[in-house]
Amino acid sequence: MRFLVRDRIFGIGDDYWIEDDQGRKVYLVDGKALRLRDTFELKDAEGRVLIDIHKKMFALRDTMVIERDGEGLATVKRKHLSLLRNHYRVRLADGTELDVSGKILDREFAIEFDGELLAVISRRLLTVRETYGVDVVRDDADPALLIAVAVCVIHLAEKEREED
Repeated sequence: MRFLVRDRIFGIGDDYWIEDDQGRKVYLVDGKALRLRDTFELKDAEGRVLIDIHKKMFALRDTMVIERDGEGLATVKRKHLSLLRNHYRVRLADGTELDVSGKILDREFAIEFDGELLAVISRRLLTVRETYGVDVVRDDADPALLIAVAVCVIHLAEKEREED
């Protein structure tokens, strides 16, 4: 499954649609402005909240939390002791870990589980400016979760760049 994300309006407080490869609006990323912590909601086309994403308030390193129906689904943070600056770790509620690595700010990275590719985020094959694709490779993968992970790592990488 391929999803298209219009990158130009990305930012806190901004809303943006994620479309499928047929151009249908599938998900809305609703950025919540004027909050104490960075907060997003991933909604379906009818406006139902599927996933809540927010920055963890008290953490040594920037950490994003992904929740579904008030239950913790995953935490996302830059991998500790990694030589690669663009390497993130996603810890799912069941203890499973996903690896995210690549050129995050260039929108060229992959999400893997135990060496197996789950999703590829890329601008390379798209002709539309300021757009990147999220290709969910496995049929049994949760597209909303993988899109939420992509939103988190891009947000964390951009915040880190701003601080440098």
